[in-house]
Amino acid sequence: MPDKRPGSAGNIHPAETLKSSAPDVVRDGLRKAIFDGDLVAGTQLRQDELASRFGTSRIPVREALRQLESEGLVTLHPNRGAAVSSISLEDVLELLEIRIGLECRALKLAIPNMVGDDFDLAAEILRGYDDEPEPRKWGEMNWRFHETLYIPCQRPKLLSMIESNYGHVGRFVRLQVSMAAGKEQPNRDHWAILDACRAGDAGKAVKLLEDHIVQTQKSLMAAMRRTSGRAFAVSN
Repeated sequence: MPDKRPGSAGNIHPAETLKSSAPDVVRDGLRKAIFDGDLVAGTQLRQDELASRFGTSRIPVREALRQLESEGLVTLHPNRGAAVSSISLEDVLELLEIRIGLECRALKLAIPNMVGDDFDLAAEILRGYDDEPEPRKWGEMNWRFHETLYIPCQRPKLLSMIESNYGHVGRFVRLQVSMAAGKEQPNRDHWAILDACRAGDAGKAVKLLEDHIVQTQKSLMAAMRRTSGRAFAVSN
């Protein structure tokens, strides 16, 4: 299991490619570790340790941390270094509203371009989701399903925005929502969305998707009520 003690960088591996600049490699590695939950909110990010892990100097690490700060993933404290940022319930609910706007648009654009292979891959993911007993894996499978539906929209910038927004939400709410809602109803929603896509009914598919994300909002609020509003990082 990854070491999540303060100061640990979890499952971060040194750069393995020369195609990306050193700051980009550090940034991408840290971003993935944060989105995957290997680095939880409040984790201290020590530059000398990160430089050693990534096999670089502290200069690319500082640049990567500045970029991650601009994305809202890292907080830089004068004289106290950097830490993985936290987020409020209100912020997450707003990010879910953004998710509705971005993903419904992508799905509407994608449906006319979908082919049999897209439907088959999405169905394969959902069958695996049905059979998966481990709640911590449901979030990744959920993302793979949604991504499969949106890729045919052929809008790289839109897809990048969707992935970034999804990652921000997922790192805080994935386990809370999974445990609160289970997987049966969410996956019934997924199958219904996929059936509408197969039928080429964009209007129905988009409405089902919006309802699906709204239910995520409700499940999150219910989960937080049960935990008395404790910080997301407590149970991430």
